[in-house]
Amino acid sequence: MQFLQNSLPYLLAGISVGGQYALIAIGYTMVYGILRLINFAHGDVFMAAGMFMVFLSASLPLGLAIPLVLIITVVLGFLIERIAYKPLRSAPRMSVMISAIGVSYLLQNCALYFTGGLAKVYPQLPWLSDTVSVFGAVTKRVTLITPVLTIVLVAALSLFIKHTKIGMAMRAVSKDFETARLMGIKVNTVISVTFVIGSLLAAVGSLLYFTNYASVTPTSGGMPGLKCFVAAVFGGIGSIPGAVIGAFIIGIAENIIKGLGWTTFSDAFTFALLIVILLVKPTGLFGEKATDKV
Repeated sequence: MQFLQNSLPYLLAGISVGGQYALIAIGYTMVYGILRLINFAHGDVFMAAGMFMVFLSASLPLGLAIPLVLIITVVLGFLIERIAYKPLRSAPRMSVMISAIGVSYLLQNCALYFTGGLAKVYPQLPWLSDTVSVFGAVTKRVTLITPVLTIVLVAALSLFIKHTKIGMAMRAVSKDFETARLMGIKVNTVISVTFVIGSLLAAVGSLLYFTNYASVTPTSGGMPGLKCFVAAVFGGIGSIPGAVIGAFIIGIAENIIKGLGWTTFSDAFTFALLIVILLVKPTGLFGEKATDKV
């Protein structure tokens, strides 16, 4: 019983963080599935959502600030795609990747300018920030809500992709970009919708994540962004279920490592896992083998 009480907080925290990572990792895997682009700015969109919440909650009621954060983050993701990626649609892949890195540093430097580099305290969200007891282990309610909300959002996204016209268009574009364009699919619209969905999920993830980690800095998106990228690769980049499962595995594993007293190595584990999966199964757990067209 004592072992359960000692271990349960780390397990619950791992499941919660895994859900938050999953919401961010979906953005990476969806963009890669359609554009074959690693959107390195995605972690900074997540950070920007946290910053938006800090500034908006200072002057608006939370009931108004939260939907505004979601909307502004979606608009930011849409603008990034239209301004930084769309003009490079026919450029070499390396050019688009460099553009993504440039957008990442631009967002970080804008946050640095507006905050002076100081950590900003994230507002307490009523109900989510309340503490609850689970089998004697004390944790925040957001820890219990996160995995449930993540599963609901992923299920809704899966239904959207399978049963809507735009969802079918997304699947067609991910299979064959050029053929989809020749068949009359509005590729630019599909890509924009992909960035909008990814940015929305990143904004939801930021609300949950920063409720536990109560401060936001200009570099807050760096490590979570990298870990979510690893989760996407681990699950098979381009696969939404793979990204979700990979995120939960990484979140739970890193918190168990912290529970064992090896906090220093929790981040190192994530990147060691990336090396191992690339050596053993480069396509990830659910990734499809690439076939070259002749």
